[in-house]
Amino acid sequence: MHTQPHAEGAPNQPPSVHVRAFLTWLVIFPEVTLVNWLLSPSEPLGPIVLRSLIVTLAVIPPAVYLFVPLLLKAWVRIADARTARGRAR
Repeated sequence: MHTQPHAEGAPNQPPSVHVRAFLTWLVIFPEVTLVNWLLSPSEPLGPIVLRSLIVTLAVIPPAVYLFVPLLLKAWVRIADARTARGRAR
């Protein structure tokens, strides 16, 4: 991946996995809350927000710290195997 230099000449660094986890949660939490509310608008908003908070806190960290890295490793292995197979032909 190519990075563009900052004005000071330092390369852009991708955010840490912790920042990515927080930003992911920051996007997903409101979406889950909205979908929960749209699916059951007669339910009080308080329980929907609490349920959304619990669900996103249970889903996002394992996804960012465990499942996505495992999936990316598998993706790289598959891509490397395809590249190696293509070179062998």
